[in-house]
Amino acid sequence: MKVLIIIPAYNEELNILKTVEKIVNIKSNDAIDYIIINDGSTDKTQEICQKEKLNAITLISNLGIGGAVQTGYKYAYYNDYDIAIQFDGDGQHDEKYINTLIEEIKRGNDFVIGSRFIGNLSEFKSSTARKVGIKLLSILIKVFGKIKITDPTSGFRAANKKVIKLFAENYPTEYPEPETIIYLKNKEMKIKEIPVEMHERQHGKSSIKPLNSAYYMFSVSIAIFINGLFGKRGEK
Repeated sequence: MKVLIIIPAYNEELNILKTVEKIVNIKSNDAIDYIIINDGSTDKTQEICQKEKLNAITLISNLGIGGAVQTGYKYAYYNDYDIAIQFDGDGQHDEKYINTLIEEIKRGNDFVIGSRFIGNLSEFKSSTARKVGIKLLSILIKVFGKIKITDPTSGFRAANKKVIKLFAENYPTEYPEPETIIYLKNKEMKIKEIPVEMHERQHGKSSIKPLNSAYYMFSVSIAIFINGLFGKRGEK
């Protein structure tokens, strides 16, 4: 199968080269490629991509995680990839689980999410405040999406061809990880969560800052509520 690793990157000059090195060293029976989506970085991310001849698309302005990731899905769709895997450019995701994600797609799942909260594989669980927020989102998704997801903000995810096409056409810009779960459930896609190991960010800062985390939680909760209640009805 043709597999594309989508690496969204915003100001990841200290992480991006190591992230790519991990991916290119993966041993797999599948054809694994990668594409960096440089989301209007203001540091040396673009310079490093050019100097090291990394496969990259540079956006002229910062679109945010939703716009960057959708760019990757559009690239996957128009280049006829069978599987697309989102893999953060900050080094938190562990490449040894990429083949596991691929195998789960091959088994008939449409969408597979790597979770740090099941299987006790990951020592890094995030801050207490973030864990409380993640738990709340899990409850909302279970109530309105009728599916149990322990790590709804995980950016370590794999999609098959059907989902690649859906995401290339329609992808939430503000709160993509939790919103896409409800979106795919409304589309009756088969979603599975698997245990993975994640690591603490070594350099740089998360795009979700403490000052806007309360606003984030409120807004994404409203989005889940609206999509859960009216999303499927709107598709008919």
